[in-house]
Amino acid sequence: MTFNVLSDPLTLRHINSHPFPLCLFYQGGIWPYTEAWAQQQQLVEARLRDGQLSDVLLLLEHLPVYTLGTGSKLDFVKFAPETAGVELHRTERGGEVTYHCPGQLIGYPILNLRRHQQDLHWYLRQLEEVLIRLLARYGLVGERIPGLTGVWVEGHKVAAIGIKVKRWITMHGFALNVCPDLAGFKRIVPCGIGDRPVGSLQQFLPEITLAQVREDLPKIFGEVFQLEMIKQQNLLGEASRNPKQTIDEESTDHGPGETPVGDLGLTEGPPTNADQ
Repeated sequence: MTFNVLSDPLTLRHINSHPFPLCLFYQGGIWPYTEAWAQQQQLVEARLRDGQLSDVLLLLEHLPVYTLGTGSKLDFVKFAPETAGVELHRTERGGEVTYHCPGQLIGYPILNLRRHQQDLHWYLRQLEEVLIRLLARYGLVGERIPGLTGVWVEGHKVAAIGIKVKRWITMHGFALNVCPDLAGFKRIVPCGIGDRPVGSLQQFLPEITLAQVREDLPKIFGEVFQLEMIKQQNLLGEASRNPKQTIDEESTDHGPGETPVGDLGLTEGPPTNADQ
């Protein structure tokens, strides 16, 4: 699942012939959390070196894992991390503890906010807007709650958002509960919010599938962020191609940060985080 960012198409530059900036997106399967973090880190570092590289959206699922934000309190974890036999990581994103598992669609946008808007609150609201418009496509009313970050349906939190931004390059992102087993959430106080239940789209739309949501989400993401979405069919196979090829040649088919608790290894300087 690893790739060399110096030779993959996600490092290709924009060209002026496209009406909107490009966003290359990849539909991954179920990835271990730490491998997804490594991919994000590589993509972020490449964009810190070259701000002209295209935006990226990774859409994945994770094996069962709990993650903490950089300032999360262990008070919201109902099990003993040392003896529970579950995977738990402290990340550099904002927000409190959450849970990931198959059936939950994870979106990791790697965006250069200098070409969008250099405003973290704007970015969080845009991510919410993507999810609200997605739910509207299925006839569901997604709601915001003042003072909190995320999306709710009939009082149930169906999407959590947690980000890190380094020199205006984003990482981490959103988790949308499509059809996961929600039992894992019972072992934590999700996002530190104890008085609002977690829910899934499947509760309201029993026939919904993850494949359908995967298909629809990139289109809406492009609409909200005004990006031209370019699908990458095979990230591993594409990694060996010449990075100097133009985006037109590459795009004929249009279509965590974290380490184990106790060994954070965070980047130097205070991270810019946000969530709930």
